[in-house]
Amino acid sequence: MHNKWYWTFKYILMGPFLRVWNRPEIEGVENIPAKGSALLASSHQSVMDSFFFPLMCPRQITFPAKSEYFTTPGVVGRAQSWFFSTVGQVPVNRNEAGAAEAVQKAAQEVFDRGDLFGIYPEGTRSPDGRIYRGRTGVARIALATGEKIIPVGMIGSREANPIGSWLLRPRKVRMKVGEPIDPIAYVKEQGLDPDSQQAVRALTDHVMSRLVELTGYDYVDMYASEVKKSLEAGNGYPRGAEPSFS
Repeated sequence: MHNKWYWTFKYILMGPFLRVWNRPEIEGVENIPAKGSALLASSHQSVMDSFFFPLMCPRQITFPAKSEYFTTPGVVGRAQSWFFSTVGQVPVNRNEAGAAEAVQKAAQEVFDRGDLFGIYPEGTRSPDGRIYRGRTGVARIALATGEKIIPVGMIGSREANPIGSWLLRPRKVRMKVGEPIDPIAYVKEQGLDPDSQQAVRALTDHVMSRLVELTGYDYVDMYASEVKKSLEAGNGYPRGAEPSFS
């Protein structure tokens, strides 16, 4: 591992506690290459996804982190900024023009080092545990670089760390790593031009379908951010996104 703080948090400061408290397990870790670059695409259930999966992954992962983690004022904000900076994560302002290009540039720098770049295709945490429509950044990065996409399904992390909670609950967390997806080969098999928007959308949807298969969670063909916005405004779930309680 390149980053000493990353190693320290993983093996000394946080990792041992998480292994006992949440008993994390990983399946399919052999799908992560022992060396060389790759793009990890994970479902997103909780903030702790960025701790549980790196804990179980044998190699260091670089994630793009929202810029608020680096700019929030106060004691908690300074602690967040110090932590994410020291472990080598990349700040990205999602609301700025050019955010997608910034993420792609950061990914390329990681690939040039022969390292792993992690991304959450949903763009934000699931509001209810289901898998939501993927943003196309994962496909754009993969098609532009030719890097294989390794899907990662997080299971149980929402129960361990629900949205809005500060205290980690002693719930078991699992993760499943799927077989790599060759982006260029996949879109060509679909009869699509790798440079087309249709290819970008088709590849993104394929990644999300793989995440559904890995986790067993239901799929919602709507962006999680739109659902969250509706819920926060007090308007409930948008039509077509209502959870089924049957």
